[in-house]
Amino acid sequence: MRASRPLATLTGIALLGITLAACQDQAGGQITARNGVRLVDTITNPSVHGCHPFSDDVTRVENYTQSSILLYTTPDCTEPPGGSSIYVSMQSSDEAVRSTGLWRSFSIAPE
Repeated sequence: MRASRPLATLTGIALLGITLAACQDQAGGQITARNGVRLVDTITNPSVHGCHPFSDDVTRVENYTQSSILLYTTPDCTEPPGGSSIYVSMQSSDEAVRSTGLWRSFSIAPE
């Protein structure tokens, strides 16, 4: 038995809606992390939830996602006493300075 066109159209729209809803849990794009000139990590479509530790200390981060991020000097996305996170807007980059220390993790900034 063949499905009617309206039923097929509604099914397609429903599947598209489910796919788009699933994508909202990710920051679409890529984050690259370097220590000097050495590539440390390339993270594609990171989750918007939780903390993302880098595999090594990082001196430069390039945020090519559609979300802003927060960089931390701790591996668990916490701010040490007297310290703070660094905000990096979408489609931009930042470099660590000696006074702040190296970065060890990031999270997606609340919108």
